Amino acid sequence: MSSATNPPNRRRRMTSVWQKLAFHAYGALVLLAGWLANGNCLADGFAPVPVDVIAGPVKPAPVDEQLSIGPVLHTTYTATRRASKPWRIAWLFPHMKDPYWTGCDYGVISEAKRLGIQADIFPAAGYDDLIGQMRLMDEAIAAHYDAIVISPVSLTANNPSIARARAHGIPVFELANDSTSAHLVLKVTTSLKDMGISTTRWIVNDARKRGLKSVNLVLLPGPADAGWVKGEVEGTRQAARSAAIPVHILDIRYGDSDRIIQTRLAAEQLALYGRRIDYILGCTGCAPAARLPVSEAGLTGQIKIVAYDLTNEIAGLIRRGDISAAADTKAVSQARVVTDAVVRFLEHRDQPTAKVILIRLGMVDHDNQANYPFDTSIAPLSFQPRLSWRP
Repeated sequence: MSSATNPPNRRRRMTSVWQKLAFHAYGALVLLAGWLANGNCLADGFAPVPVDVIAGPVKPAPVDEQLSIGPVLHTTYTATRRASKPWRIAWLFPHMKDPYWTGCDYGVISEAKRLGIQADIFPAAGYDDLIGQMRLMDEAIAAHYDAIVISPVSLTANNPSIARARAHGIPVFELANDSTSAHLVLKVTTSLKDMGISTTRWIVNDARKRGLKSVNLVLLPGPADAGWVKGEVEGTRQAARSAAIPVHILDIRYGDSDRIIQTRLAAEQLALYGRRIDYILGCTGCAPAARLPVSEAGLTGQIKIVAYDLTNEIAGLIRRGDISAAADTKAVSQARVVTDAVVRFLEHRDQPTAKVILIRLGMVDHDNQANYPFDTSIAPLSFQPRLSWRP
């Protein structure tokens, strides 16, 4: 095993081949229901995960566009049994700079232990490190992994490297971050637009409780070229247009989720709009960064901070009242499901008829946090990030 400060070596061979997934929509739903809810679940596997599944051939597009094509099956995903061999699987993360990816790390490592497979996680340096992530893909291809799971830093720019892995016979899966690649076995993510819709609806409801007649909102959604950022912003705009009271998006500042960068962007927004702001809505690395500039501006009681997603840090800040609410894309569940799905694929178990599995969102705030099922979403406080597991 290797710790986060001691990255694993990249090596060895893969034996599986790409399989095309083609079928008629009705037949797909029947097959898919059997795949997702079959009897392969072990008692020590993760609890069934509520999911929405896009069943059928879909165009290479963001998941929220694919949702309009359908058909969509509302079901649960159940854990499969232990692997028959220690498959070697590589994960390409954008970075390990915020706790969201610690949650994904925990989901991967805990499920790799249960399944008895080898997991190597290779983080890039951030969302501005496309070249680095493409280099890591080339190294994973050269090391002949049995499968690769990528969380791409870009909606489109990672596509050529995904196609290159397929050309070498390596199946590629996608976790959390979206892309428009046509060469994926399966995407496991959430409706990224719903992240924006859910958080904006919470803000509108909260604003009405506060007696506000309109909402002034600024956004810190993250890096502009990331697929999840596009979904967040589109969902926010959609919910703002249909809100019961006027919602004014005063400003959107894009940037890497690095804490220093996001603190500066929040300070710039406060310098421009100050007391006009009612809410700051930001990504997992962005929302916590806004706290210091808001405090220094003396606006802690006036401006509420809401997060597009949930991390261990944000859960603690909600408990303390420093962040008001967060959507929850359930990072741990996403990582567990994609890890499980890779093993199913490699072992030809009830071969997946889906191209997209969407983990259903949650919404957590101070009112429901005491009873919220955080174990499906964030890593335990005792978990130390690891970049490798070998059975």
